[in-house]
Amino acid sequence: MAGDIAHTPPLLLALETSGVSGSVALITPAGCLAEQAIAANQTHARHLLPAIDQLLREAKIDWPQIDAIAISLGPGSFTGLRIGLSTAKGLAMATGKPLIGVPSLDALASQGKGQGLPVCALIDARKKEVYAALYRENAAGEMKRQSDYLALAPAALAARLTEPTLLLGSGAELYHDLLTDQLGSLAHFADPTRFHARASAVGQLAIPLFHQQIFLAPTAGPLYVRASDAELQLGTPHK
Repeated sequence: MAGDIAHTPPLLLALETSGVSGSVALITPAGCLAEQAIAANQTHARHLLPAIDQLLREAKIDWPQIDAIAISLGPGSFTGLRIGLSTAKGLAMATGKPLIGVPSLDALASQGKGQGLPVCALIDARKKEVYAALYRENAAGEMKRQSDYLALAPAALAARLTEPTLLLGSGAELYHDLLTDQLGSLAHFADPTRFHARASAVGQLAIPLFHQQIFLAPTAGPLYVRASDAELQLGTPHK
């Protein structure tokens, strides 16, 4: 779990709860100091805080040493996003640490760096749709988003891809056969170990935001992209 990384400031606590499996990590500019997974069969509401406590204890890190808290904003599981953001807000309020939000598709796409291909990050959105966005790696090794955050059918997403593209995420796993049939040789699938966004990726993307002092407001909500069932039933627009 723990890595042999120097405590180069800033030191961020990062949380990833947008999928069925989650994780928490301690991140510095030098890399991941420690990371703790939350198993897919465990609920984030019940196990997130104990995972954070275990992470800090095993890494021998106290709250005064942490400079900020980073959280995956979505899109993803509505329940997981709400639990993650409310937990992060509570910790930020209790500790006085600033809060940094990172879109989960951005974190997922960053795990496809160094492959020499454009990247399509896609997350299962249920209802036979995926959340997706397209990215290219620039000369500095940063994944730059080339599209809006989308919620659409996998076939409609495939129709947008006109060149060899690295596909990664739970949506790529679920719709592997459909994407292969529609895209043929244009479809390149990432290693399955990269199919779920990790807290370490969230934390790494949060570091430049920390330096730019781009922090979340206390009223910030998740990045849903598509309205939740509750919002649809109430006729409430999503943010």
